[in-house]
Amino acid sequence: MLAEPRPAPARDPRPAATRPLESEYRPRGALDLHRTVVFQRRGANDPTLVTAGPVIWRASRTPQGVATLALRATADGAVRAAAWGPGAAWALDQVPGLCGAHDEAEGFDATTHPLIADAHRRHPGLRLSRTDLVFDALASAIFEQKVTGLQAFAAWRRIVTWFGDRAPGPTPRPMFAPPSIDGWRHVPSWSWHRAGLEPPQSRAVVEAARRGEAIVRETLLAPDGPGRDRVLTSVRGVGPWTAAEARIRAFGDPDAVSVGDFHLAHHVGYALAGARTDDDGMLRLLAPWSGHRQRVIRLIGAAGLMEPRRAPRLHPEDHRDR
Repeated sequence: MLAEPRPAPARDPRPAATRPLESEYRPRGALDLHRTVVFQRRGANDPTLVTAGPVIWRASRTPQGVATLALRATADGAVRAAAWGPGAAWALDQVPGLCGAHDEAEGFDATTHPLIADAHRRHPGLRLSRTDLVFDALASAIFEQKVTGLQAFAAWRRIVTWFGDRAPGPTPRPMFAPPSIDGWRHVPSWSWHRAGLEPPQSRAVVEAARRGEAIVRETLLAPDGPGRDRVLTSVRGVGPWTAAEARIRAFGDPDAVSVGDFHLAHHVGYALAGARTDDDGMLRLLAPWSGHRQRVIRLIGAAGLMEPRRAPRLHPEDHRDR
């Protein structure tokens, strides 16, 4: 196995400890903090999001700089937040969005299907989280194109750890914020290879980074999901699946559907019709919830309504020894 490269000697292994900024968020209704926020984690060993007991730790690169955010639910339903780093104030301002405050379920009728009605009743605190960090959402979605989650998450962990910035604050283990847009553009080709990311995905990340500031600006200005799709899919190597995944993470888009996913149509078909289906069939099944199709997908996942596995787990191919 190839050894992982060591960080540059000049890199500060732990930013100086400072007092955090603190705030409290009180949601308007029930909130399942863990299920809502940890959805943003990219694998169990994601260096940008860690859970330690009741505390959720998140490292991000905000428009004001790197920040570490710690979230903890209190017994009375509030969320206590503490943040460290140059981007601490921005991170605290974004806590309501991360906890689903902008997620509006108006017009959603769970009673259309008994299993969805039951899942909605059992998970009243499920909210759609948003990060408002477009490029990080896009980059992580590109990592997950056409590979197993295991491969994508491992490559994400390596690149973020090697080229991101160490997160400030008393994190339970070393955490890292993703690289800057310029940092993504300058990841060396051999590092992508050592991380285990395939060339089409690494090229797409670099291509997106070349236009990164414009992509972020135009996506934030787009009026709706289709408008955001048009911006995101204008990048070579970014298709409808990747654009939908980015919209889900960055904006908590309640209607985004990741068409082209290897498993999603099978799970939706199994949950709603009792049999696997294809993408067209999935869209027909989700049509009664237009405007809230992602919400239905999340409820299916929360309820564990997944198609039983029919074959041995796919063994990921490691191309790094080629």
